[in-house]
Amino acid sequence: MRIGIVGAGAVGGAIAAVLDRAGHDVVVAARPDALQRLQDGGILLDGAFGAHSAQIEAATSLSGDFELVVFATKAPDLAAAVEANAGARFPLALVVRNGLGARDEVERALGDSHPTRVSGGLAVFAASLVDPGHVTITAPAPLYIGGGDAQAVTAILRGALPVVVSDDPIGAEWTKLVVNQVNALPAITGLSVQATIADRRLRRALTRGIRETVAIARRSGVCFARLQGLSDPLLRLVGALPIALAEFLPRAMARRMGATPNPGSTLQSIRRGRPTEVDWLNGAVVRAAEAFSGAAPVNAALVDMVHEVERTGRFFSVDEVVAALPR
Repeated sequence: MRIGIVGAGAVGGAIAAVLDRAGHDVVVAARPDALQRLQDGGILLDGAFGAHSAQIEAATSLSGDFELVVFATKAPDLAAAVEANAGARFPLALVVRNGLGARDEVERALGDSHPTRVSGGLAVFAASLVDPGHVTITAPAPLYIGGGDAQAVTAILRGALPVVVSDDPIGAEWTKLVVNQVNALPAITGLSVQATIADRRLRRALTRGIRETVAIARRSGVCFARLQGLSDPLLRLVGALPIALAEFLPRAMARRMGATPNPGSTLQSIRRGRPTEVDWLNGAVVRAAEAFSGAAPVNAALVDMVHEVERTGRFFSVDEVVAALPR
């Protein structure tokens, strides 16, 4: 099948490479700064999904007919990426993006005139962009797909990478928001996710952010979907336990990631000088709280610190992180 991939970062590059390995005709739409590298050398995949050198077609935008188009850009770039590639024709789309409401954003950007069924995807595998055209999978896990014509999309992807159909896309997005709590502190400190969790004070800060996210979701009427070992009963327990006991969850997250240091997607964006997704991650929790005149002070403080690192290029010390968080 002819499949288009919009975005050649860690997740988009990984999906493009495994689809090429499975025998699909893959075309990647990439930013100009990565385009020449992809055209010359394709995409090198290594790590937990195995090694493969994908000699894919690369262009600044997609054109022609595709059976499926996967949008795998960072959240700040998604709407513009959809608009730039809307001239292509495709009956199925999959948007793989962190945060809430990605499917709705793609459907709005495509408009009523584009007869495309849009599914949402949540990449739970850990992928790092070593450099343009080189992706390493540091921890294997499935791609969760829900909404739109999820069964049709899953049928296309199943031979290329592990996929799971989610019957509750909104609940799954919220569960992924809990998983994505691991992203902010590495971006703030410059440490890997595993090193962040190993630090007693940073682990406590992470646990506070997770518990706040769980409380806001419950207040919003959300039931967490099962995702990567997490479930609604488990996350209810995390919210109810004394905080010292609730720290079992970040410890379990670190063990699941394995020994290879995982920088997290937000720190990867900072290292590349790209805008981060923090406003769609911790910021989504803050906005959800504001919807019922509530507050999410821990997540709000994490958003502010990530933006400070983006502005200054200077990471926070552990003492500075602790001082910046609400008491």
